[in-house]
Amino acid sequence: MTELELLGPRAHGEACGQAVLKAVAEDFQVDEVLDIPLSGQGEHLWLWVEKRGLNTEEAARRLARAAGVAQRAISYAGLKDRQALTRQWFSLHLPGKNDPDLARAEDDSLRVLKAVRHSRKLQRGAHAANGFTLRLTRLQADREQLERRLQRIKAQGVPNYFGLQRFGFGGGNIDEARHFAAEGKLPEQRNRRSRLLSAARSLIFNRVLAVRVAEGSWNVAQVGDLLAFSGSRSFFMAGEAECADPRLAALDLHPSGPLWGAGASPAGGAVQALEQRIGALEGALADWLVAADMAHERRILRLPIADLSWHYPESDTLQLAFVLPAGCFATAVVRELVDLLPAEQTDTPCEF
Repeated sequence: MTELELLGPRAHGEACGQAVLKAVAEDFQVDEVLDIPLSGQGEHLWLWVEKRGLNTEEAARRLARAAGVAQRAISYAGLKDRQALTRQWFSLHLPGKNDPDLARAEDDSLRVLKAVRHSRKLQRGAHAANGFTLRLTRLQADREQLERRLQRIKAQGVPNYFGLQRFGFGGGNIDEARHFAAEGKLPEQRNRRSRLLSAARSLIFNRVLAVRVAEGSWNVAQVGDLLAFSGSRSFFMAGEAECADPRLAALDLHPSGPLWGAGASPAGGAVQALEQRIGALEGALADWLVAADMAHERRILRLPIADLSWHYPESDTLQLAFVLPAGCFATAVVRELVDLLPAEQTDTPCEF
């Protein structure tokens, strides 16, 4: 499947140029933002871990082995990319045990930066946001055009598409999901089941968002929309008065789209009709999600970009820094700026 099939149209116009992201791990840095005061006491040891070229599940396995505990005794808030330099929290359940020596887990790809005791384990989704520092290298773009685009997305946000990594190489996760949906079955392995169900939901959401981007309504509330605040899982119906709420213009409040599950879309009017139409177009996947007992949830259509700043450390490098709500993709921001080239591709002449 192509990028356009998996995501959808850009909201702010064609790409301003080309660049490489993740030529090295340090070009994509992520810091988990966790707003939980740690008590310093309790049977759970919380670890602030820096990892490089290592995914979250691999890091968790290494920490569990070094601590001498079962895999189920370790928890984390969210999954982080392998090809990146990331810092995130883990927790180890150690009832009646002293702090373990975790040196065996450490090398150039993993370092434990801090260890603090707490009374509760770290729950999935507990982090409030993620801070990103990205370097776009081998940049070929007009700086004036980039400047205008950056100012625009700072003021307006970007479509909150699920990134290509959610769908696997070439959309392979969707191909697998369609296979299981056609068979009316679920994968037996828990991680695989979760990955494919998530990919199916993400595809339906992206297709709803793609229509609204094409219509120009992705960042505008309509009567019947379900509105949600940044970082909130609750939502409420938009009437005429709610469509004029000033918090929409301030990028605090946003229209939302469906994370498919049981029951009809709870949206109203034309919004509900659109969501039901997209669900019908992907009927096999939608029915498969319902059969898997997935509940209907919502995700904001517009992605606000907090604390966005940028500079050029080198003539062909653009460095970006920003904060996004948990579960949102930094590549959705990059996509509104440039087309990404493979890291190994050499520069070619380009006119702007």
